[in-house]
Amino acid sequence: MEPLRYPFPDAPCEGEAIPIADGVLWMRLPLPMALDHVNVYALDDGDAWTIVDTGFDTKRSRAIWRMLMDGPLAGKRIGRVIVTHHHPDHVGLAGWFQSEHDAALVCTRTTWLFSRMLTLDAHDRPTSETLSYWRSAGMDPAILAKRAQERPFNFADCVAPMPLGYKRIKEGDQITIGGRTWDIRIGNGHSPEHATFWSADDNLVLSGDQIIPSISSNIGVYATEPEADPVAEWLEACERLAAYARDDHFVLGGHKLPFTGLPTRMRQLIENHHGALRRLHNHLDAPKSAGQCFAPLFKRTIGEGEYGLALVEAMAHCLHLWHEGRATRHKSDDGAWLFEAC
Repeated sequence: MEPLRYPFPDAPCEGEAIPIADGVLWMRLPLPMALDHVNVYALDDGDAWTIVDTGFDTKRSRAIWRMLMDGPLAGKRIGRVIVTHHHPDHVGLAGWFQSEHDAALVCTRTTWLFSRMLTLDAHDRPTSETLSYWRSAGMDPAILAKRAQERPFNFADCVAPMPLGYKRIKEGDQITIGGRTWDIRIGNGHSPEHATFWSADDNLVLSGDQIIPSISSNIGVYATEPEADPVAEWLEACERLAAYARDDHFVLGGHKLPFTGLPTRMRQLIENHHGALRRLHNHLDAPKSAGQCFAPLFKRTIGEGEYGLALVEAMAHCLHLWHEGRATRHKSDDGAWLFEAC
């Protein structure tokens, strides 16, 4: 297997588009977080562009898209928006493109349902279900007390309203984009029913967040489905998608740099979580909450800004061991699930 290589080591600047394949442009939108960008792509359909993912719905993002439409995308309308998965950095402006630019939306059914539902589910303070879930995960009491009094993250804060109507894609479908025929293969774990696109005509793969280099996509359990097992879904998807991987595939992901060496990356993604699970199993030599399991999983200090994502990922890995029968759990007096290896 070939090592990962990065044919384009310099990312596009704000408002810039880099041609990275015939009829394919690479662009970036800023994000107000540690992972400070999302990659988006435009594919030339002749009389229009198809864009893949959109960035957050912010004034800055809209301004950058206007710069792009007046600059590198000038002369052609945005005909379609393909959204790989429902997370707000990917779906944030899909509704804006539909409403303001008459673009068609293409995504999986789960992506559309989650996106539209969550934009309608806004709260000024965390719900009782969310607070109960945070306690069950062993959230630090001081952080819990603080977050209980703060406005939580709401999809509606950074995702434009989504009108009715979309075109569904699913596993095994094919779609024509940018003069190529693409096989649609569905991933899971990071997001349910995450769409990836594999060109049947050349070596391109549009992978969203299902496959990205140098970092592992967050895999979390939330109050919406508190006994989910996204780690199992992630590993199944990685094993299945790895069977299609070739060294010459040029992977256009949702973050970081486009790369080659896909078989190596798939092996890394799989081994990363098996290694984390082994370390976690050893760590659970006595009952511990998910909030007490950061050290074996992340091997670095977790700050308050990363705490929420770390907590839901730790819970996901603890639950995976429990689902597999490799750990037991019981509730503590303060409502936290305590996991212990068996």
